[in-house]
Amino acid sequence: MAKIIIDTKIEASEQKKISKHIYDHFAEHLGRCIYDGIWVGEDSSIPNTNGIRNDIVHALKKIRIPNLRWPGGCFADEYHWKDGVGSREDRPRRINTHWGGVIENNHFGTHEFLELCEQLDCEPYICGNVGSGTIEEMSQWIEYITFEGNSTITELRKKNGREKPWRIKYWGVGNENWGCGGHMTADYYSDLFLRYSTNCKNLSGSKLYKVACGPVGEFPLDWVLQWVETVMKKTSIATLFSPLIHGLSLHYYTRVGAQPATVMNEKRWTVAMERALYMDKLLSEINIIMDKYDKSKKIEIIVDEWGAWWGNENNTNPWFFYQQNTIASALIASLHLDIFHKHCARVHMANLAQTVNVLQSIVLTKEEEMLLTPTYHVFDMYKVHQDSMLLPIKIESENYKHGRRTIPVINGSASVDSDNQMHISLSNINPSQDVDTEIQFNDFNLENCELTAKILRSEQLNAHNTFEAPETVKPEKYVKENFNIRGSNIFFKMPSKAILVIQLK
Repeated sequence: MAKIIIDTKIEASEQKKISKHIYDHFAEHLGRCIYDGIWVGEDSSIPNTNGIRNDIVHALKKIRIPNLRWPGGCFADEYHWKDGVGSREDRPRRINTHWGGVIENNHFGTHEFLELCEQLDCEPYICGNVGSGTIEEMSQWIEYITFEGNSTITELRKKNGREKPWRIKYWGVGNENWGCGGHMTADYYSDLFLRYSTNCKNLSGSKLYKVACGPVGEFPLDWVLQWVETVMKKTSIATLFSPLIHGLSLHYYTRVGAQPATVMNEKRWTVAMERALYMDKLLSEINIIMDKYDKSKKIEIIVDEWGAWWGNENNTNPWFFYQQNTIASALIASLHLDIFHKHCARVHMANLAQTVNVLQSIVLTKEEEMLLTPTYHVFDMYKVHQDSMLLPIKIESENYKHGRRTIPVINGSASVDSDNQMHISLSNINPSQDVDTEIQFNDFNLENCELTAKILRSEQLNAHNTFEAPETVKPEKYVKENFNIRGSNIFFKMPSKAILVIQLK
């Protein structure tokens, strides 16, 4: 049995908005994410607009993608932006040393990425190169993109076909600088961040939102918190004089061994869900440290890499991280989104890794074919929470036990949008048992409400979509007859391995 209590009356001073940027995504020059994924070139037989696949743009627009992070990831730590502008035939060919040693032809660069964001009607989030780049290089990239005047750099932009500057807000000052971005200490990186950030200027009316490199959550918690403490202490003091930092990144992957996602049993399932739920503890502990230096929460958490990291599919390049996407992946996504909602007072952005053909993709492609993964459907169902007001929720749930591991089976969140429609998202991560569930509302009358619901579920632990069977896992209506409404309570049975979104209006 599970009991869910939702408080629908919130004082204005206590209201918290779920930022739409919790639903952001990430595209890196890794494997088949950019090339053979998003970018096929203007001469491709696959339908495209200026080289960008039309079907992927349509799919991403449907889920209202707010923001896309690029060019990495570790690739950003060796990316030099001038390689990716000008005539494509003349762009230098470089070794992608991080991801398989393949040749990067730089056909997808600044203009192509910002064209993609324009097609998607989403904001760009560019990650600048601190690992192997210079301050001058980063500041000139910002000038190339945003400056309206006639400088040598902007003349280059105009020569390359873009007269007017773009508008960009989100700017990452380095990536994973504790690892692939330079194996730096927190002290050393903090000093570098302040130097680079000082030279990331607001030009022609642009106001940059600068993101500092934060920790990796898979490391020991003491190390994670020490990194946060060091960066916050150094940067927050400097910010008293100038707004140099606006966000601190966090990377955390739900890693469950080297086997593919489709190899699943109850032990592996439980480990995956337990590790996904660890995100809640991570954010809670990090927030405590950040509150020491920033009680007003002006510096926000940017979880710009997260997701399930299964083993690669058989007979694929081991450095391309092409993996299948199962009902377990979908539940990992729903757990994370609900946790981000819970922490929305501090969490401003989260970017699922990665958009196409890499890690926990929402889209997979095979030549001209494209399929939507179970994770895509979670983002489609959950998009109703974007920019809505969080409703306090208390969940009393039975636990599922497997060996020494114990996890709460019912998880979720609730919000109300600008049209006064309430949405409740719930997941049952018990791999085998349905759960009798009661939703109780404080000070809310259901009498005149219209209830609709969608559910994503599966009978099999490893259920997934393939190009031969692309709709094995997809949302379906969960009919009103499945719910028993009595007074201000809703009673129903929550199926196992399921994600449910209820709408009340």
